[in-house]
Amino acid sequence: MRKYIYLFAFGFLFFSCDKKSKIEREVEKIPVTMKVIRFEQAFFNATPQELPMVKAQYPDFFPAAIADAAWIEKMQNPQWRELYQEVEKKYKNFDTQHSEIEDLFKHIKYYFPTIKLPQIYTAIGEMDYLNKAIYANDKLVIALELYLGKDHKFYSEFPAYLRQNFEQRQMLPDIVSSLSYRIVPVSKNKDLLTLMINSGKELYLKDILLPDYTDAERIGYTENHIKWCKENESYMWEYFVSNKLLYSSDSKLPNRFINLAPFSKFYLEIDNETPGRVGQWVGWQIVRSYMQNNEVSVIQLLKADPTEIFEKSKYKPKSNE
Repeated sequence: MRKYIYLFAFGFLFFSCDKKSKIEREVEKIPVTMKVIRFEQAFFNATPQELPMVKAQYPDFFPAAIADAAWIEKMQNPQWRELYQEVEKKYKNFDTQHSEIEDLFKHIKYYFPTIKLPQIYTAIGEMDYLNKAIYANDKLVIALELYLGKDHKFYSEFPAYLRQNFEQRQMLPDIVSSLSYRIVPVSKNKDLLTLMINSGKELYLKDILLPDYTDAERIGYTENHIKWCKENESYMWEYFVSNKLLYSSDSKLPNRFINLAPFSKFYLEIDNETPGRVGQWVGWQIVRSYMQNNEVSVIQLLKADPTEIFEKSKYKPKSNE
């Protein structure tokens, strides 16, 4: 009997790997060519006299309300120039990242054939950690100053939970997050379950678009954070259910369990041990369960109502060990 179990397990594993390889083989056939435009190099290598030419070439990067004097000051400011030099040290050659982004968009085109390929623009901004990568219509703008490595001296004033994702490896997950804002429908309901499952949809996109990434990289956790969530999954679920939070629209809930934060707020002694955004992680598990238990496409998943997803997911949190 044990022999047959092993054979079944091996056959299932082989089938799963073969299925994945078939998708990857199809992905590899998709032609994707994307142009990279290095705006930060054009800007910081220009002289003040050449500013009008740079503005004419990149009009979208120069709001009309900002006077030329401000741009010239930025060109010549020692701190901005130091930041530019640090970015150049790491990304003067962008070929590897260019290839990775093209591979990502091959996966995107496989699942979403009508998606328009954008031009890639690299830039240096104001360290806006909420907009590290912006995908909009025909442009993909990447703020390189936020991918220098979590221990870089320029990040000393950022809290650790933000710094941990200022890594080059987070560039592609951030691009998928920006893409999700455009293709995941916005739900009218604002209850916790809806917010959790909408986050789960975004994270499921990272499952299929970034198959070589770990769960920790996809969600922006450490491996210890992932371990904590797995070990406490049923405890978290019991807390949400027993406190009747799933269908609550309490305005405090997003900051407690969904939004960027150093830890989640159960209002318990263990709070400091928790990662932030645990509601996103639980929503991710619900969406994964839904996709495992229902024959639906990715596009159907994105359009599905969060309540329907939950009801059909057959989600059952793993027992506490």
